[in-house]
Amino acid sequence: MDEYRNKAGTKASTIAIIANCILTVLNIAVGIMSGSYALVSEGAHTLSDVITSIVAYAGFKIGQKPADKEHPIGHGRAEAISGLVIVVFLVVVAYEIITGALEKIIHPELITVPGVYAAMMAVFGIFINFIISEYIIRIGKEIKSPAIVADGKHQKTDIFSSIAILFGVAVSNMGYPILDPIVGLVIGLLILKTAHSIGKENINNIMGKVPSQELINEIKYIADNTRGAHNTHNIKVDYFGPYATVYLHIEVNGEMTLSESHKIVHTVENNILKEIPEVKSVMVHACPIGLTYDHDQKIDE
Repeated sequence: MDEYRNKAGTKASTIAIIANCILTVLNIAVGIMSGSYALVSEGAHTLSDVITSIVAYAGFKIGQKPADKEHPIGHGRAEAISGLVIVVFLVVVAYEIITGALEKIIHPELITVPGVYAAMMAVFGIFINFIISEYIIRIGKEIKSPAIVADGKHQKTDIFSSIAILFGVAVSNMGYPILDPIVGLVIGLLILKTAHSIGKENINNIMGKVPSQELINEIKYIADNTRGAHNTHNIKVDYFGPYATVYLHIEVNGEMTLSESHKIVHTVENNILKEIPEVKSVMVHACPIGLTYDHDQKIDE
């Protein structure tokens, strides 16, 4: 699984970097030739895609490193951290695009009417970005990589940018050239929206936000169906990028010997590790059946 994850993540990042290098050159070149500020802005955006794809891949590779003495639970959070680095790049690019667009809106004499090549490039951009973003997001979700998914979502905003550029070129040639920098402004705002979405998701990952109820239910089902284990409760899941650690309590017969309850605890741990691949570590606490106490306490009373 780890070998497949490494190969899939590397392939997704490589394709993203190559595709965005090509789009960057074409967007800027065609934008300059056709006089489209929106297309040049999109070129700056795709240049940021190259940088963020590299950052995402770096986070992915670091997250793949095994646990060591200084990082006993592994390096998985490197992926969420790289997602936050991507947010910084997005905010910087959005600022540059927005300020440039506002300058042209305030000084309309700087605006030129985009040529037909800008429209052709926008159509090409829609097609390429759709294929690449769908592929990257699918792979990222399949291998449970926050960094790769964040990169794919970033790539997907280019689809809407290209659609906006196409619309802007058409309307500009109908006698409303002011729409070209307005589209550039919209692109900048879309990038900010993407930055907010990626930032929120990765901060939640780092802060240990409660995962889906489906995962909690699956853990409880596996534990409760282990012989000797009852009433699984106080389940806590902590994500480290692509994998998670689980802490939970089970109830066992209070008349059991320590050796017997110890065996049940380890059986529950092994069953969860076997059935849920994304879980890499499980810690189970055994409670006597019927005992009630405050789980927030450090010591049972």
